[in-house]
Amino acid sequence: MRRTFLTLAALGGFTGVALGAFGAHGLKHLLSDYQLDIYKTAVNYQMWHSLALGLVAQLPARPALRWAGRLLALGILLFSGSLYLLAIFDIKWLGMVTPLGGLAFLAAWGLLAYAALRE
Repeated sequence: MRRTFLTLAALGGFTGVALGAFGAHGLKHLLSDYQLDIYKTAVNYQMWHSLALGLVAQLPARPALRWAGRLLALGILLFSGSLYLLAIFDIKWLGMVTPLGGLAFLAAWGLLAYAALRE
């Protein structure tokens, strides 16, 4: 668990910085303000949840925490991934995927709280 989650956290942080820089410099003149806002939201959520995943990687291996890590990774993929694609390619139906990532984030944070209370 520790190695996998820490690797995913590091990759999430790395790609978050890279995609943030790409959005700020490479897409600035190609996307509308609305699309850039969507893109920035994707970067923001990816970075915060990558940090949370790194935290989970440092905690003792418990079932609730393993699920929290899995859901954080899934949330990054679904939430931020769908927003990146929506912003860049304007694929409207991807807007239906984004809330699934948000639900994964919420469940992960709930499991973190549960694990903390059981400590």
